[in-house]
Amino acid sequence: MTIILDGSSLTIEKLVAIARFGEKVELAPAALERIQACRAMLEEKLAKREIMYGTNTGIGEFSEKILNDEQVKDFQKYLIYNHAAGIGDPAPVEQVRGALAGRINVHAHGNSGCRPEITLTLVDMLNKGLTPVVCNKGSVGACGDLAPMAQAMLLLMGEGEAFLDGERLPGWEAMRRAGIEVPGLQARDGLAAINGSNLLTAMSALHIFDMERFLKQAEIAAAMSIEALLGNMKPYNAKLHELRGFKGAIASAANIRKVIEGSNLTSGRMKTKVQDAYSMRSTPQVIGAARDAVAYARAQVEIELNGVGDNPIFVPEQNLTLTGANFQGSPVALPMDMAGAAITMVCVLSERRLNRLTNPALSVGLPDFLAHEPGFYSGLMLSQYTADNLIVEQRILSAPASIQSIPAAADQEDFVSMGMNTALKNGQILDSAYGVLGIEFMAAAQALDFREFTPGKGSRKAREVIRRHVAHLDVDRPLFNDHNAMKALVRSGEILEEVEKTTGELD
Repeated sequence: MTIILDGSSLTIEKLVAIARFGEKVELAPAALERIQACRAMLEEKLAKREIMYGTNTGIGEFSEKILNDEQVKDFQKYLIYNHAAGIGDPAPVEQVRGALAGRINVHAHGNSGCRPEITLTLVDMLNKGLTPVVCNKGSVGACGDLAPMAQAMLLLMGEGEAFLDGERLPGWEAMRRAGIEVPGLQARDGLAAINGSNLLTAMSALHIFDMERFLKQAEIAAAMSIEALLGNMKPYNAKLHELRGFKGAIASAANIRKVIEGSNLTSGRMKTKVQDAYSMRSTPQVIGAARDAVAYARAQVEIELNGVGDNPIFVPEQNLTLTGANFQGSPVALPMDMAGAAITMVCVLSERRLNRLTNPALSVGLPDFLAHEPGFYSGLMLSQYTADNLIVEQRILSAPASIQSIPAAADQEDFVSMGMNTALKNGQILDSAYGVLGIEFMAAAQALDFREFTPGKGSRKAREVIRRHVAHLDVDRPLFNDHNAMKALVRSGEILEEVEKTTGELD
């Protein structure tokens, strides 16, 4: 179903559909009218030689340099050239597609001043599967993601490179094959195409989508471990969490109850401890806190997806040109730093439950390290080592990037958000998180195999899915294959999808 980009209704789910699943887009007719009206105002101001930053002046430290008519024509080309200064491997296609969608949605407000041809060309790129090749590093997240966005916009001049049908091609050839006319650049067009934090915001939107699914899986894994450890069920009572009032904890406890529903453990006839360790009984509070952090980040990212992130900004109804810093990535970077730290926190908790499953002093009668012949076999002893390695990496990456500003451009740009660093490290945090949680899932399934009672319907389904990918550990074997299979399984979301078919949708 085609997604209409109108400047105000782009959700994270819609962006994921465009970026990851190739959904077609359309520029809303009213948005096109706004773009045309804004361009008419800009051209009128140019004819009157009104000074406008980045249009007939230089940029950054050169903003006081006034350009003559001849320079105005060529300035946008050189602006794109000198800003296409990134480094590194190509960013994933889904991230660049998300950035293009975000930039179209900025233009849809009719405050950017570019020609309609520029915006419509970006629409064509998305719909015809043409994705600019963009280095994944180089942005400082202020004046927008200038380096990667400029590299992308080389395509507007038939330059640069692009992916098309899985092939990496010169820009002009990709545009030719896709049947997209090269629009070229006129006054204002180049800066209007690059001056926003669109790539880091697209990456953050994709990460939020994945983080939310990860947290639901973390609750499933926690429920399995709690069952395997014969947990006291009182800490998951709805009333307990309603009395405190945090939405995330209320939802997390509800999900754990759903997964465990139908378990013999909920009958009240099985012997349990009066009070379990924090890694068990505070699971709803901890995952709930992560849920609340990610929910805040979601709200901020969706504001940015639908905001006017540009400079300067033109207001046709007031015949007004405003310069400012709506490109600044901090409103996204700061909450996304928190979201990344939240995922790390949930992984630390996961590892502590893994420790209780494998530690003979804490595992409530389970075999040492979940081995069938402890001492001769080591079971899952080394799985904890792997989880610990991943968590230390996550902890290092959880240092906030949003406070790491380094001044640039002769101190004209003396505070930058470093939001691209936030987005890059969040991708790494999530990658490790899939591994940590996969190991807990594997251990929880192994532990439940040893228990002689009926687990909850959600736990049973999760174990069933795990066993499609990783066999029960009867005798020791190299575990790296199992670890990688479980990591891929968590990344895929198959456990979540299958459990929800059994329990109903988790909150």
